[in-house]
Amino acid sequence: MKFQGVLFFPVTPFAADGSLDEDRLARHIGSGVAAGAGGVFVACGTGEFHALTTDEIERATRVAVTVTAGRVPVLAAAGGPVPVARDQVARIGAAGADGLLLLPPYLVNAPQQGLVRYVEEVTAATALPVVFYQRGTARLTEQTAAAIAALPRVVGLKDGIGDIEQMQRIVRAVGQVPGKGDDFAFFNGLPTAEMTALAYRGIGVGLYSSAVFAFAPEIAVAFHRALEDGDSPLVRTLLDEFYGPLVRLRDEVPGYAVALVKAGVALRGPAVGGVRAPLVDPTPEHVARLAALIDHGLEVVHA
Repeated sequence: MKFQGVLFFPVTPFAADGSLDEDRLARHIGSGVAAGAGGVFVACGTGEFHALTTDEIERATRVAVTVTAGRVPVLAAAGGPVPVARDQVARIGAAGADGLLLLPPYLVNAPQQGLVRYVEEVTAATALPVVFYQRGTARLTEQTAAAIAALPRVVGLKDGIGDIEQMQRIVRAVGQVPGKGDDFAFFNGLPTAEMTALAYRGIGVGLYSSAVFAFAPEIAVAFHRALEDGDSPLVRTLLDEFYGPLVRLRDEVPGYAVALVKAGVALRGPAVGGVRAPLVDPTPEHVARLAALIDHGLEVVHA
């Protein structure tokens, strides 16, 4: 499974009664694919994985598979307790996904060999390719990363920690795993990953998840193209005038890495409802600031 371009992490729309809105999810995903998404990661972090039932994850996956119709890979998230994650991966496979994003166990601080065991036990329940997400309670040594990469179904590692020096070690260690090498995919999975894209590219990690693509694909695609083409002036302008201010706004309230993205989608359509607890929706003032940032970002890329 090969990834390229901007990776799309859609939000999960909710209807007025709080239920999963499959029709609006289909519209949201369809517009993202039409805008040039290189892959769809449904019901993941931006999609409020933490607040979804296993049934909702399965339904959201089916929507994504139907809408994409094989045009780009579809991955969905699993994670948490091993029995729950195994149930999730089975349902995701039945829904027709191309792969899985495996999130770490929560609240439990495990030794390194326990993290390998966790990935091994969950991936044993599926035939799908798996990308493991390093974040939270899963902080890998290079030896552990290599052991996880050596597992039969693991095809990638997404980093949500941001330790560039350690990621360099991990990239080099995984590169020595027989049969993985160039075929193994590394992802920059930090919030607003564009802010660190240049640093990650320097250690050989060119793929990244773009939350901005969910609400402003024009900006996300223009930034990605500027990176690929070596258009340093546009990269710097977008970092200084759009992404930097966006991150400062995001950091004002915990959980805005998701809630602010969802508000951005609602600003430009379709309506996707609010976020589920424990997150909170952005204040009207913050939504207004977000709208102004989006307008300015669009002006920059269309200049």
